[in-house]
Amino acid sequence: MLSWENLLSGERQRKSEGKSLPHRNEFDKDYERIIYSSSLRRLQDKAQVFPLQDNDFTRTRLTHSLEVASLGRSLARNIGEWLIEKGEFEDFAKARELVSLVEVSCLVHDLGNPPFGHYGEDIIRKWFEDWFKSDTYKSISKNFEALTEQQKYDFLYFEGNAQAIRILSKLQFLNDEYGANFTLATLGTLMKYPWASNDEKNELREKKKFGYFYSEQELFEKIKDTIGIDGCRHPATYILEAADDIAYLTADIEDAVKKKVINWDSVYKDIKHEFEEMYPKEFAKLEELRKKALLNEVPDKDLINVQNFKVYIQGILIVAVINSFKENYDSIMGCTFEGDLLSNSTARTLSENLGNVAFKHVFPDKEVLTLELVGDRVISDLLHLFVNAVVNVDGLTKTKTKHEKLVHLISENFRHIQRISEKGEPTVEFKDLSLYNRLQLVTDFISGMTDGYAVNLHQELLGVKLP
Repeated sequence: MLSWENLLSGERQRKSEGKSLPHRNEFDKDYERIIYSSSLRRLQDKAQVFPLQDNDFTRTRLTHSLEVASLGRSLARNIGEWLIEKGEFEDFAKARELVSLVEVSCLVHDLGNPPFGHYGEDIIRKWFEDWFKSDTYKSISKNFEALTEQQKYDFLYFEGNAQAIRILSKLQFLNDEYGANFTLATLGTLMKYPWASNDEKNELREKKKFGYFYSEQELFEKIKDTIGIDGCRHPATYILEAADDIAYLTADIEDAVKKKVINWDSVYKDIKHEFEEMYPKEFAKLEELRKKALLNEVPDKDLINVQNFKVYIQGILIVAVINSFKENYDSIMGCTFEGDLLSNSTARTLSENLGNVAFKHVFPDKEVLTLELVGDRVISDLLHLFVNAVVNVDGLTKTKTKHEKLVHLISENFRHIQRISEKGEPTVEFKDLSLYNRLQLVTDFISGMTDGYAVNLHQELLGVKLP
């Protein structure tokens, strides 16, 4: 049985040296540590659905994350108040810890996503699948210690969630090997799938999902022991996941309407026909607002109408998620709950319908498909160039060969992190790096790129344009 005392632990990898201020809990500190970071800022040029946009309306990973954080805060506040009434929390301060934990987890949940959205993850996975089968790999691997099954699966099933853990615990470098030194509870909440890439739980899933890389195995053991999750999700993870679902189910449709990808009147009528009887008050209000938009001759009535739709539908989904958490609370705390809050709620059919709208109208859009194909070429070419470079370089003292020049283009910050020994000192030489560490140096670099940076670097390295 999970315990909130452990689940809301403020313990970190390294004891915090920050000052404790009144009404500021450990998760507020996490928020303040990351809000000014370059890792978070990079999300403003990473695609949510539509990559490489010139307009400022279409959502990026950053605006999506801000919306998820807002929804997560609202969900957690309601659930926290209920937990006080239930006697699970002794006072509002404890409930506020939950709110802060969920908010910061929502803010950074997409931090590890590579360029070009979730398709970027697929590109990385497919590239390594082909590379591990290649003669090049067979030849190169003779020069290194063989990869373990887990190490190999880390690349075959590359996971943005696991990369986010890596960023927060190592790559967002400040002064030492602990990165942003987030609380173990926040890192545990971010771990949607608290098992390794080679765990049987991963093998049994149609979509391979896992929570941490081999390089963070020791960190996971500490998280597991401290907050009490062992193959079991943190309850706040369910709230984070629900906030994410609510955000993208409605926002992707809104963005598509703005870009004229969706005929909103037609789609809305289909949704209304199916759900008007289930949610009569909400659709009555929406009909009233649609008539008002016509009467007032608003310039873009489709956009106004879909934004009103988003507000009322989100209200339905929020209430359903809160009730679902309450109804399934015992199984969540007992680690027997399966699925997610939305699919176990009264709004399951509605959420499935909204998801189908995106799959039918948004994801097959010509612009989305074309830009994803651009992303495929960009990421695949960059992986080819940089992987071949890191496995063929023994040292970093020279920049004569093509491979040496490429390795020097990799972020100095990432190269420095690979130099840190078990004692926390930058004493590891490049020639002594394992094959796993060399490959991870490349995935750290490429997954951290923004869409625009990846395209620009690709064009420069292929001679399409000058630096």
